[in-house]
Amino acid sequence: MQKSRLGISVGLLGAAIYLVALFGGYIPLILLAGYVLLFEENPWLRRSAVKAGVIVFVFSLLSALIGFIPNAMELISDIVRIFNGSFYIPVVSNIISLTNTVLMIVQKILLLVLGIKALTQGNLPIGSVDNTVSKHIG
Repeated sequence: MQKSRLGISVGLLGAAIYLVALFGGYIPLILLAGYVLLFEENPWLRRSAVKAGVIVFVFSLLSALIGFIPNAMELISDIVRIFNGSFYIPVVSNIISLTNTVLMIVQKILLLVLGIKALTQGNLPIGSVDNTVSKHIG
């Protein structure tokens, strides 16, 4: 089993990247992925670091875009209130909350499965994410 410059196996470091993305947040992920991209030579490990970053970015972007819907609804409500009207659709808030919860669950499951597969340097193909990684890593 190939070792990283840190002295641990490449698979364990790859799993750490995915698990840091799952539990650690943006800063630890950026630091660990940055280390891998700057100092590690293993192509699978480098792809894993970028893939974890892309996954976190995509789910954050989706969550942010969904978060704009209540803001737009509030804007419409404010405009309608100027004319002494009322605009409120309670089911939209429930749907948005459900959608955000589903996105968080899917992201957690995806990162956990990728972390477990990384222990054996495995991969879970995710079409558009893998295409993005291939396009941006040499």
